[in-house]
Amino acid sequence: MEKRKLSFWEIWNMSFGFLGIQFGFALQGGFMSRIFQTLGAEKDAIPALWIAAPLTGLLVQPIIGYLSDNTWHSRLGRRKPYFLIGAILSSFTLFFVPYSSTLWIAAGFLWILDASINVSMEPFRALVADKLPDSQRSYGFVLQTLIIGIGTWIASNLPWLVSNLGFSDEAEPGVLPDSVKIAFGIGALVFLISILYTVLTTKETPPKDMEAFKAMKKENSFFKDLFTSLRTMTSTMKKLGVIQFFSWFAFFTMWSMATPALTEFVYNAPAPNAKEFNMTIPDQKLAFDTANELYQTASNSVGSAMGLYGLSSMAFALLLTFYAAKRQVNRKYVHLFCLLAGGLGFFTMGLFPFPIYLNISFLLIGLSWG
Repeated sequence: MEKRKLSFWEIWNMSFGFLGIQFGFALQGGFMSRIFQTLGAEKDAIPALWIAAPLTGLLVQPIIGYLSDNTWHSRLGRRKPYFLIGAILSSFTLFFVPYSSTLWIAAGFLWILDASINVSMEPFRALVADKLPDSQRSYGFVLQTLIIGIGTWIASNLPWLVSNLGFSDEAEPGVLPDSVKIAFGIGALVFLISILYTVLTTKETPPKDMEAFKAMKKENSFFKDLFTSLRTMTSTMKKLGVIQFFSWFAFFTMWSMATPALTEFVYNAPAPNAKEFNMTIPDQKLAFDTANELYQTASNSVGSAMGLYGLSSMAFALLLTFYAAKRQVNRKYVHLFCLLAGGLGFFTMGLFPFPIYLNISFLLIGLSWG
């Protein structure tokens, strides 16, 4: 039976939680390396500290997807229990991660944060298929793309904005400045409120035959379903999997190493190593404080530039959606163009060591992300 068409506000309500999810991802992707460096991490150690992100995505997404497909709560429904659990854990972690006193605490928070965001995000994708009829899928995608792009851009600019409102970028060795703490606090609040908004305003449709649903639930097996899905995967999906495999080399490098690399080689403001300064000598303490403030300010700028990939991916996806609705589009060539544009963005990031060119680089990267 054809699903009921939803009004604009119904689609808006079910999509609004993406705003908080993107706040979480943007703050994590743009500023976790900054937290690690402030706590004394060497550049070579940062990718290992970031290993939580790909591992939790690899493990959590299929598990949560399977569990939510086989869940029905009498009051919350199928997907909303996972929205709520993920939002609570993510908001808690976002608030406290900039107060980490050691590297191992910050790394532990990253594990919790990335897993929790994935717990919220994975059922959101499925909610679209649950609620929208085929005729409204593109409309739902457009609205979600808009919310995701705006969320990424605002969250990426939060430390810069908070700093410009008068909150300090200065801090003692091993301590994050107030601008970062407040930005993450705002992100935690937005995450929780946006998810709660979706949970409270969106109703899910229960299974038509509850007894059949319960019987199917007993028969289902996670590993059996997983291997069946892999075995029956279409050739197109396999090809896309290979492309995604190599694409994530670049994106993971961006999230983990953009701040260490760009603050040093573009802004000439590397993170100072507190061990190289004698803090009991006033001149050395002043030298550290000056270098640290320059690094923190440069990190704000890198985060702001990184937010542009959210805007360009949003704009390109919206234009492509509207264009494809009226004309035939060769998806292979469009995908090729996007990947080449993204590669050019990564290449030019290291080619031109000037802050103004970073904006162009991240705009190009956004085309491949969209």
